[in-house]
Amino acid sequence: MTDSAPSHLALATIAVAAGRPPRVEGGPVNVPPVLTSTYVSTTAPGPGDLFYGRNDNETWRALESALAALEGAAQPAVAFASGMAAVAAALALVPRGGRVVMPQHSYGVVLGLAAELAAAGDIRLSLVDIADTAAVVAALSRAPAAPGAPGEPAGPGVPDEDPAALLWLETPTNPMLEVADTPVLAAAAHARGALVVADNTFATPLAARPLTQGADVVVHSVTKYLAGHSDVIFGAALTNDEAVRTRLCSHRTVHGAIPGPFEAWLVLRGLRTLALRVERSQANAAELARRLSTHPAVVEVRHPSLPTDPGHERAARLMTGFGSIIGLRPAGGAAGADAVVSRVRLWLPATSLGGVGSSLERRRRLAIESPTVPDDLLRLSVGIEDVEDLWRDLDQALRG
Repeated sequence: MTDSAPSHLALATIAVAAGRPPRVEGGPVNVPPVLTSTYVSTTAPGPGDLFYGRNDNETWRALESALAALEGAAQPAVAFASGMAAVAAALALVPRGGRVVMPQHSYGVVLGLAAELAAAGDIRLSLVDIADTAAVVAALSRAPAAPGAPGEPAGPGVPDEDPAALLWLETPTNPMLEVADTPVLAAAAHARGALVVADNTFATPLAARPLTQGADVVVHSVTKYLAGHSDVIFGAALTNDEAVRTRLCSHRTVHGAIPGPFEAWLVLRGLRTLALRVERSQANAAELARRLSTHPAVVEVRHPSLPTDPGHERAARLMTGFGSIIGLRPAGGAAGADAVVSRVRLWLPATSLGGVGSSLERRRRLAIESPTVPDDLLRLSVGIEDVEDLWRDLDQALRG
């Protein structure tokens, strides 16, 4: 077992100190990747015994301990092969036919999985504007009834009261950067008996800790900021509830959504610089957003740091950072956005986000993206480069 960092330490310190091996003379300072598929075992394994590589691994344990310390979770994290594997396990907590309330601008693959589950009858899906707190609270009690409203329309066979089984949160949302009032929505969901799952990928534990604001489960695409170097696919889920963690672990084992120990080691290695990377990328993003807000070739810029941003007040109140993602709509529509992507030389045209290098993409080029996302929206993932270099490259691309 590895040592957990004391909870009174700052998160920047926890990122460095958590998940280390016990201090013994001549011992390693890092947990090594344990590359084995099975373990010596002559009796029936008991709780916590290492038995088979699909069930557990020493390197997983070190990372799971560190992630729990960062998120303030009472239980170790559950490591998964990808962020979507963690999402699938969280959605599997919904009883068959239960209703899920989800942001209409959730990550496109999450929306795709939810739609697939709904088509199979496994869940019922209500899509909402997560920034509209009153509308979300109403949706927790009944399916949206307004004609043309997103989600499941009320009608014959739909009872007046139809409490949700699960509320899904992304805050900020991907890619529209809407900010949810997590404490209020979590309280409303719990009052109706619903679980609350929060995707904390964009914020990271350094900017938000949803478990402390009422969420029952937090999921991460660890691929992004937690690993931080665009070299590993990984996911995680965290909870304070031992029974919920047991269900998440069971889903991982039975469905085989397990990470490799070497990937777990890479994530733990990346985690050590999380605070420095996020501090720099958030500062870069805020400065770029400020400059973009007055650029003549920009139609709209979204970043919660901007006083004019719709999510600014809520983010300032509920978060300890504004994140490193910018939403940008350049002049010229979708063609203008594509032109910006083709002109940049330092920024990397690529999907995904959260690495040390800055990247951008037009989201609607992907079939998975929600049709309510503007066709010309560029999602910028701001990295840790010198902000003046980033600005010069972006400025020349916008000016053409």
